This record gives sequence, C-alpha cells and structure tokens, in this order.
Amino acid sequence: MTKLRSALFNLAFYLYIAVAVFAYMPAFLLPRRVGWPLVVLWARASLWMLRVICGVRMEVRGRENIPEGGFIVASKHQSAWETFALLTLFPDPTYVLKRELIWLPLFGWYTKKMKMIPVNRGKRSAALLALATAAREAIDENRQILIFPEGTRRPAGAEPNYKYGIVHLYRQLDCPVLPVALNSGLFWPRRTFLRYPGTITINILPPIQPGLKSDQFIAALKDPLEEASDDLVLEAAEAKNPPPRAREIAALIRERRTEQASG
Repeated sequence: MTKLRSALFNLAFYLYIAVAVFAYMPAFLLPRRVGWPLVVLWARASLWMLRVICGVRMEVRGRENIPEGGFIVASKHQSAWETFALLTLFPDPTYVLKRELIWLPLFGWYTKKMKMIPVNRGKRSAALLALATAAREAIDENRQILIFPEGTRRPAGAEPNYKYGIVHLYRQLDCPVLPVALNSGLFWPRRTFLRYPGTITINILPPIQPGLKSDQFIAALKDPLEEASDDLVLEAAEAKNPPPRAREIAALIRERRTEQASG
C-alpha cells in the first residue's frame, strides 16, 4: 500500500508541477509580489496531496520564535520536502540554491523571477561575495533567506557537516538567524520514491541575535539545532507505527549521546 500511495503521489506531484509551470506563465508579466502567492499555492497544494494520498502530515512548533522583518532561516536538510514546505511558514522567503537550477527551462525562469539566490559552488570566494550581495538586498526588502547550512541533504540522525556559507552570511548581514529543526528524512527519505505515513515535525528554535564571534555563532547554531532534530527523530521512533529505520536511527543517536556524555 505504501508503494502504491507513493507512486500515486509522485505522479500527482510532478504532474502538478508540469501543469503549474505553464498555467502560472502570466506571472512573468506581473510584479513579483503578485506572482509570489502562486508559488505558495503550489507548496500548500503539494502538502495537501502528500497528506491525502500518503498520510504524511505536518506539525509546526515554535511559531512564536519567528521574528519580524528580514532574517536568515538556517534549516536542517534531510529531504526534498522542506524545499517547498518551508515556503508556507514565512511571509516573503527566498532560497539560497545551487546555480545550476536557474538554467532549467521554465523552472529556472521562475526562480529568477521570484528572486531566489543562486550560488556557484565552484568559485568559493566569488560565490561568497555574490551570496552576501544578493542576501543583503533581500534583507533590505524585509525578506527571509532560507539556507541549508550543510549545503546538501543529509540522512536523519547523520553526523552534521556545516559549511562556511552560513557563518559568512551571519557576519555580513548583521541580522538574526532562525534555526529550524525537523525530521522529514524519516518520512520522505532521500534517493527513494517512497513516502511513509506519519507526522513530519518542524521545531522553530529561538533566533540567534547578531554580534557573536564566528566560533560562538556556529556553536549556538549547530549544537541546539542538532539536538532538537535528533529529539524529533527519537520522538518519531516512539510512535505507535514509526517509519522504517526510525528506531534503528534512534538507537544510533542514543549511542552517540552516551559516548559524548562519557567522553
């Protein structure tokens, strides 16, 4: 049944993307602020399809921690799910994404129209400069910059691998950083078409204020974010019908915590 529902959802999900790309083309003739609600509509519709077809729900905790105006959202990245789900949580977000995505026909045009921030990973110094320039413009427009500090998807419970980009943005933009923990990788694992029923939980942590030194900032981000994300995995593993590997991953997290406490 899970395979059948997953196949039906994937068919509906990608078919909707194909239809929306053409149906939303009049948005190219409109200001971004007019076209943006169409993107949010696509994200909400995708979440609805995922819930109805696959039984995957979303729970959001910590909404009260979201500040006003422009800030950086530093989210865990375990799945493709958060690439659209996070769009529904903030008033005017923009993603930091790899440059190759803007070259895709139609889809890439939308990313440019909606003022997403592309990054050329092959040129580190030039990429950081371009990233900071585009991000500053977004902050000045009171937008929210969504970035995955690890740069790519990591399995739930995996050892963290944070990149320098988030530190650079924090130092350059002088604005709050909002950590976002999640456990999406249990229900929408990477490199598989399967979508497992259950509740994906997002935990929005208190914002980190500007002014910290680089090492202080990365500790203030990484330690609470990793602990909160692991806690969500442990919580999901205790559910009546946990997703596959949830209890196995939870056991690894407990073992790692025991080693850290003793060492």
